[in-house]
Amino acid sequence: MTLLAALDPADADLTACLARVMAAVLKPGDVVALEGPVGAGKTHFARAFIRARQGDLAEDVPSPTFTLVQTYADPAGTEIWHADLYRLTHPDEMAELGLDQAMTDSIVLIEWPDHGGDLPDPLTVRLENVPDFPDLRRITLSGSEPHWGLMTRLPAIARLIHRAGWADARVVPLAGDASSRRYFRLLDGQRSAVLMDAAPGTTGPYVAMTQWLRGRDLHAPQILATDQVEGLLLLEDLGDDLIARVLEDQPGLAPRIYDRMTDLLIELHGHAAPDFVLRLNGAELARQAGLFADYYPVAAGARGKGAGVADAIRALHRELAEDMPPVLGLRDFHAENLIWRGDRPLGILDFQDAVAVHPAYDLVSGLQDARRDVDPEIEAAQIDRYIAATGVDADRFRAAYALLGAQRNLRIMGIFTRLARLEGKRRYLAFMPRVWALIQRDIAHPALAPLAAALEGVPAPTPQIIERIASA
Repeated sequence: MTLLAALDPADADLTACLARVMAAVLKPGDVVALEGPVGAGKTHFARAFIRARQGDLAEDVPSPTFTLVQTYADPAGTEIWHADLYRLTHPDEMAELGLDQAMTDSIVLIEWPDHGGDLPDPLTVRLENVPDFPDLRRITLSGSEPHWGLMTRLPAIARLIHRAGWADARVVPLAGDASSRRYFRLLDGQRSAVLMDAAPGTTGPYVAMTQWLRGRDLHAPQILATDQVEGLLLLEDLGDDLIARVLEDQPGLAPRIYDRMTDLLIELHGHAAPDFVLRLNGAELARQAGLFADYYPVAAGARGKGAGVADAIRALHRELAEDMPPVLGLRDFHAENLIWRGDRPLGILDFQDAVAVHPAYDLVSGLQDARRDVDPEIEAAQIDRYIAATGVDADRFRAAYALLGAQRNLRIMGIFTRLARLEGKRRYLAFMPRVWALIQRDIAHPALAPLAAALEGVPAPTPQIIERIASA
């Protein structure tokens, strides 16, 4: 058993806050051993944990000292067992109480766990009183790695939430993205916030871009509190109305929504790009597109094909795009990263990897979406809208748009293949046929003939090839 993290000192509120954070990440089959002397706060911790899991359905959580075991259910259908083994006379009684079965399919919190014998790979939460300070305690988390490795983050998260005035909030996990970041929603009465849990020391670009965007009245989430050393940010909650969901529920809004997306880019491109972002020039675009040649042709059974893609993109960028000054590109500008707020400005998410790039880059990101079909008439209308509003040369802009669309989509094909082959993330393979169709449309532009030639012999992602990639 390894010492994972400590929270020292912790008052009753911070102790309960840690329990609520833990309640957001534990799953059926997890066992928590609550150790510590009488009065150290074991039941206080368990009560906060259980009530957080139950949310609006929270009930009284009495100590199980006399009943030995109490069971609860959360809204997701997970059963939570709260046991106090102090009066247990023999470890064999664990089976009589049903705890042996519960530890396979429920979340089990056990006070006085030493009375129950060996437990199956528990997370040990030890609470100890602080001498001379009866209202404070030291809390340590211990367990096996890698099973419990992510628990090392919980005390830092609890400290930030407590310091920011959200100690009483329920913590609910949110869907993450393709990165290693995790997100949680904090719910406290009528208010809510979002916690970003990133790798320690990596939030600087996000904070810098937030300040830049908000300074120009573009609606990135307000930063409410930070622990940048630990990689934690507490953010304004812009709600759940991702444009992707709104388009699915109300497809008739698509023309209006895409007008608003294009207008946001027009406004964004009216400001000079900050000097602290990466320049996404022809050389860098070519390097990134190299992911395609590195992964997809080999996985598709066409080793050696597509080797000239990067060189073609580098040369075409020099010919078609380098005469236009770069603008700020949010890089992942699409329906999954924009919040629909009615008549209010669109909310912007996931912009920490912003770059200085050709103006067509984000437009093609929003209109050639790997995850969903965009009506070609809407795509054409938005290109026209951007050209009319900015006064750029229409023919050159359309050629650059096709080039950047091909570059982005080739890179995406490479990333999806790599995720499937090296990380076992195969769900993205379902998007490959759509992405390939977009590539074919882009390289059909007469100016992209050299790129089309570089792709000769590379097979389309047929069901058979996708299965080959998935099963490797």
